[in-house]
Amino acid sequence: MSKENETISMEIDDKKTDQINPKFSINVLQLLKSAQMQHGLRHGDYTRYRYRYCTAKLRRLYKSLKFTHGQGKYNKRAITESTVTEVRYLHVLLYTAERAWSHAMEKRQLPSGPVPCQRIYLIGRLRKAVKWASLFAQLCAVKGDSRTSLEAEAYASFMKGTLLFELEQNWETALMSFKSARAVYEQLGKYGDIENQVLCRERVLELDPNINYCSIKAGKSNIKTSELADMGQMEGPALDLFKAKLEAVMDEARSQQAASMTEFNWLGHRFPVANAKTRVSILKAQELEKDLHGSAAVPAEKKVVMYDNFFAAYHEARSCIRKDLVNAGDTENVKDDLSGLDKAVSAVLGQRTIERNQLLVSIAKSKFARNRDDKVEKATKPEGLVCLFDLLIQNSSDLSDLVASRRDSTPEEVAFAEELALKNQVFRAERCFYLAKSYSLAGKRAEAYVLYSRARSLAESTLLKLKAMSNFDKDMIQDLEVLYNNSRSNICIEHAAGIMEEEKAPEKITKGVSSISLTKSGNKAGVFLLEKLDVYESSVADPNSKGVPHIEPFPPAFQAVPRNPIVLDIAFNSIEFPSLESRMKKEKKGLISRFWG
Repeated sequence: MSKENETISMEIDDKKTDQINPKFSINVLQLLKSAQMQHGLRHGDYTRYRYRYCTAKLRRLYKSLKFTHGQGKYNKRAITESTVTEVRYLHVLLYTAERAWSHAMEKRQLPSGPVPCQRIYLIGRLRKAVKWASLFAQLCAVKGDSRTSLEAEAYASFMKGTLLFELEQNWETALMSFKSARAVYEQLGKYGDIENQVLCRERVLELDPNINYCSIKAGKSNIKTSELADMGQMEGPALDLFKAKLEAVMDEARSQQAASMTEFNWLGHRFPVANAKTRVSILKAQELEKDLHGSAAVPAEKKVVMYDNFFAAYHEARSCIRKDLVNAGDTENVKDDLSGLDKAVSAVLGQRTIERNQLLVSIAKSKFARNRDDKVEKATKPEGLVCLFDLLIQNSSDLSDLVASRRDSTPEEVAFAEELALKNQVFRAERCFYLAKSYSLAGKRAEAYVLYSRARSLAESTLLKLKAMSNFDKDMIQDLEVLYNNSRSNICIEHAAGIMEEEKAPEKITKGVSSISLTKSGNKAGVFLLEKLDVYESSVADPNSKGVPHIEPFPPAFQAVPRNPIVLDIAFNSIEFPSLESRMKKEKKGLISRFWG
C-alpha cells in the first residue's frame, strides 16, 4: 500500500509540475516554410523576407510581450529559461536567427559576389544566426515538447553546417551537422499529418546536395561534378548557398579546361581564342548546350529558362570579343580573327534563337490544340502564333545575311544558307496558315480561302525542294505534309462555308428587316421584372451563362406626351386691311407755302 501511495503521489507531482511548467509546441519547419514562401523567398528576395517580414514580426512580438529594450538608451534583456513563460519568447529567438541568416544570404546574392569586407560581414551574420539558433534549441529542449525539441536541434544543426560551409573549413564537422539535420527530418517525415511529411521529405532532398559537396571536400565521396550540377537544378532556400559554391567550383573547372582551348570551330572555319574570359564563357555556353540537347525528359518550360542561361553566356563572350576588338589597334590579322570570331558567335546565337522560338511555337501549338476541347484554360489565339512566325522569319533572314556577309564561303556555309532558305519558306507557310485561321475565326471567308491556298502552295514547293536534297530533315518533311493536308481540308471547309453563307444572306436580311421595331427595345426573354412583381421568378441570368438580366428595358422606349399647342399666324399675309388715310392728321401750311406750294 505504501508503494502504491508513493507512485500515486509521484504522478500527482508530475501533473502539478506539468501544469506549472507547460510544454510549448512549435511546428518549426512548417512555420518557417510558409513564412518564406509567402514573403519573398519563392522568388529569392531575401531583402523583403528580412526587412519586411522578420524585422516587422520581431517588432510586433517585442511590443506584445512588453519586452522592449528601453526608449532612449538600449538596455539588453536576455531570454533565459525563467523568461520563457509563453511560446512567443521562443518565436523571438527563431525569427532573430532567421533575420540574421537571411541578411547573410542577401549579401551572398550580390551580382559580382561579396567583396572581402562584405564577406566578413556575411560570416558575422551567419555566426549570429548560429548563436540564436543554438539558444532556441537549448530552450526548446527544456520548454518545448519532444517534437519541437527535435526540430529545433535540426534547425540549429543546419545553421551550424551553413556557417562551416561558407567558411570552407572543418568539412567533416559541416558534414556531421548536415547529416544530423537530415536524420531528424527523415524520421519526422514518417509521422504527423501529410503536409508536414511532405515538407520534411522536401527538406531531406534539399540537404542532400550539401551533404554530397561536403563529402567530396572531406575526401569521403567520389561523386562527379556533373552529378553535383544535376543536384543544383533543384529549388529551395536551403540550396542557394550550395548553388553559389557549385558555380564557383564549375568556374574553376572551366578555367582549368580553358587553358587547353585554343580555337573555336564553326562551319569549317577555325578562329583562335586568346582571351581567357572569352574561353571560359564559350565553355560555359557549350556545357549548357550539351545539357539542352542531352536531356530529352526536361519539360519545355524549363528548357526556355536553360536557353536564357545559354544566351547570357554567349553574350558575355561576345562582349569580351568586342572589347578586344577595340583594344586591338592597327594589327590587321588580329582584327580579322576577332571579327570572324564575333560573327561566328553571333551566328551560333542566331541558330539557338531560332531553336528557342521553335520551342515556343511548339508550346503555343499544343495549347492551341488543347483549347478547342478545354474551356477552362486561357485560350491561345492564332494571332500569337503569327507573331512567333514573324520572329522566326526575321531571325532566319538576319542569320542568312550574316552568313552571306563572309567573303570566303566554305561548302558547309553554302549548305547552311540553303537550309536557312528552306526553313524561311516553311515559316512563311506556317504563318500563312495561322493568319488564315485568324481570318476564318473573324468570319472573313474569302481572305481565309486565299491564305490557305497560299500556305498550301508554299508547303508543296518546299516539300519538293526538301525531298530533292540528299540529307533532308524527316521531322520537317513530316510537319510540312501535315500542314499541306490541313491547308487542303481547310480550303474545302472555307469554300463550303462561304457558299452556305452566301445562300443564307438574303434570308438573314429579310429576317432582320422584319424584326426591326421602332417602339419596343426587344426583350427576347419575355416580361421584365417591373412587369411581374407579383410572380416569384428570377430576371437575372445564370452567372455561368452569357444571358442578359431583364430588369428594365434600356434604353427606354419612346412615349407620346401632352404638349402645349403651337400657333402659326399664316393668315396675316392674305388679309386686305381698309384705308385709314381719312383719319390721319393733315399738315397745316403757311401763307407763302400756299402760293409757292
